[in-house]
Amino acid sequence: MKKNLPNLTMVLGGAASGKSFFAENMIYDSGLSRTYIATSQAWDDEMRTKIEQHKIQRGTDWTTLEVPIALPQSLQSSPVGDAILIDCATLWLTNLMLGENDISAATDKLLTALQSHPSPVVIVTNEVGAGIVPQAKMGRDFRNIQGRFNQRLAADADLVVQVTAGLPHVLKGQLP
Repeated sequence: MKKNLPNLTMVLGGAASGKSFFAENMIYDSGLSRTYIATSQAWDDEMRTKIEQHKIQRGTDWTTLEVPIALPQSLQSSPVGDAILIDCATLWLTNLMLGENDISAATDKLLTALQSHPSPVVIVTNEVGAGIVPQAKMGRDFRNIQGRFNQRLAADADLVVQVTAGLPHVLKGQLP
């Protein structure tokens, strides 16, 4: 049974919470063609393994775009009519920060692209504010950047779902 997706869905949770799996299933349940925008970069063997596990988990019937930095531009050129999954905003923000990019301008561009995209978009992001205060300044700066982005994204989203231990908790809107 096809389920209509909201225009913009935010799926957030902690590391290994099941948020990607939940987001992928939302896209599958829509019955639409699927585009996966991957923001991760394989910097080491552990990350390469994680990327491969994600590919196996979602299967081969996705159009996959690997976009570590140019996410707003990629979203604007993505196929109209597809359900779009962006996984994940946290790695995208990490890439921006490590590349010393203008994070404020980039997040503004992404939020504008998300608001104007004609197809449904599901974006996965990490909740980073529920843990301990990072010891290093860079960690605290990142936590603050991620937290502010998540707040802005949640304000714009039609549906916000927090996934904990694989269980969805609707924070805003209604599940399709």
